Amino acid sequence: MSFVHQKKVTAFDVINYTLLAIISAMCLFPFLYVLSVSLTHRSVYIPYALQLFPEKWSLGAYSYILSSNSFENALQSTVFITAVGTLLNVAFTFTMAYGLTERKLPHRRWIYGLVVFSLVFSAGIIPSFLLVKELSLMNSYWALIIPALTNAWSLIVVKSFMDSLPTEVIESAKMDGCTELGVFFRIILPLSKPALAAFVLFFAVSHWNTYFNALLYLTDAKKWTLQVLVKSLVLDNSAKTVGMEASIGDASPPSETVRSASIILSILPILVVYPFLQKHFAKGVMIGSVKG
Repeated sequence: MSFVHQKKVTAFDVINYTLLAIISAMCLFPFLYVLSVSLTHRSVYIPYALQLFPEKWSLGAYSYILSSNSFENALQSTVFITAVGTLLNVAFTFTMAYGLTERKLPHRRWIYGLVVFSLVFSAGIIPSFLLVKELSLMNSYWALIIPALTNAWSLIVVKSFMDSLPTEVIESAKMDGCTELGVFFRIILPLSKPALAAFVLFFAVSHWNTYFNALLYLTDAKKWTLQVLVKSLVLDNSAKTVGMEASIGDASPPSETVRSASIILSILPILVVYPFLQKHFAKGVMIGSVKG
């Protein structure tokens, strides 16, 4: 006869879970409010009224945004930067990290030392801006991709993860005549799926949320990213300047519902993708941080 041991609930557990529930509700409340405003029908919308559930539902704000040229251009820009940037980030980070794990690499310690040095000391905004300007990348999507092909923190974590992989498998593959590229694509990458999923999510979220660099380097409003467009709609009230005059015309939804809908649309892809990668995300970060 087996007995199931049940953990005794203490006062600390009650207080801890209560505080976590309150904090979670505080984090969830603004999202629900913005979602409610974006789904409110224009006939029952009351400006700045606190409602978590609309009296009358409508997708008018979403259809209005999706039919505008400015949002379509911003979405295309963001998707391009995220897709190409993430692919290049993964390629450069994992290939360089694999090279740093090879003990026969000439001057490996010096190269790794430069990576660590760049982690501690960064150039700053002005040198980065001058570099982009001298490379003639201003008002180009590549200004947001090329300077951020990789970073020191990602290299260190991925290298630590690859150092923890079994060396016997790699050595036996080389003895069987497998080239360095073959080892990388056939052994290293399949064994690095947790780290790969984690950093795909890292890089994708970073590129999708690009705001400051896009505001700094993209001077043409037609090339703005979603975050810059949302900022112009929400903070600057400049819907007219970006081609979304939501407050003009009887058929247009209220400007506040349009702003709320733009916020929801800008964060929706990440909310959809994240749950599918969460397991690999947590595992990849934990394994990569064990050995350094």
